[in-house]
Amino acid sequence: MIGAMRYGRAVGLMLACVLALAGAENLKLYLKDGSDHMVREYQVAGDRVRFYSLERSAWEEIPLEFVDLEKTKLEQNRLAEENRARAEEDRVERQAEREGRTELQRVPLDDGLYWVNGEQQILPAAQGDPKVIGQSKRRAVLKVISPLPIVSGKQTVELAGTQSKFVVRAGDGKPQFYFRLSTPERFGLVRMKPKKDSRIVQEITVVPVSKEIIEEQQDIEVFRQQLAPAVFKIWPVEPLEPGEYGIIQFTPGKANLRVWDFAYRK
Repeated sequence: MIGAMRYGRAVGLMLACVLALAGAENLKLYLKDGSDHMVREYQVAGDRVRFYSLERSAWEEIPLEFVDLEKTKLEQNRLAEENRARAEEDRVERQAEREGRTELQRVPLDDGLYWVNGEQQILPAAQGDPKVIGQSKRRAVLKVISPLPIVSGKQTVELAGTQSKFVVRAGDGKPQFYFRLSTPERFGLVRMKPKKDSRIVQEITVVPVSKEIIEEQQDIEVFRQQLAPAVFKIWPVEPLEPGEYGIIQFTPGKANLRVWDFAYRK
């Protein structure tokens, strides 16, 4: 009789078993008295619940009437949804990494700015020759290779000419660029102010006593996608208005500006 009962119970376990969770993910088996057990998986068979206890590393059984099965299934569904979301995030991240590696191969190895003119053309922008002009307009005029020997007061960093020779176009007003840095410095997109025979890239104020350098420019907000430690893809958040722009690279407070200028036209 006992053997028959055991056999019937085994058959019932095989037919009525419901795997609520299996594999590496652990979950809580909630009981109606408010307590819970950490389990690796559980099975419901008839009026019994069989579960693998993580605390004792063994299979155990408990009457079904003691188990809050609804709460336990809600926990199982929550974990399953988290796993699905995590797997999707991993998939998207791996795809982005693959696309980033492919895109990085398009960027020339020389430092500088490159306009993405369609999917096939990558056009280099020339580095400008910025000059520092003091209030007297007799202060000099320096190619930025080392920090600039400027004096107390206000100066402007300017590029000669009212228009850049490098013209870019984008129907949506959001031209895309690759930028490979020579050194790990700050960089950004700025709009230049027109002047009689030049364009103002940056305004510099030197505090008389402390010699602190304060740099100001008309920054344009951009998206930045890093493709490698010193390689970025850049495009404006908002559509550009037609005008004169530049990508600048500098160390704040050092007056060591480098600039790649371009004219945006619709």
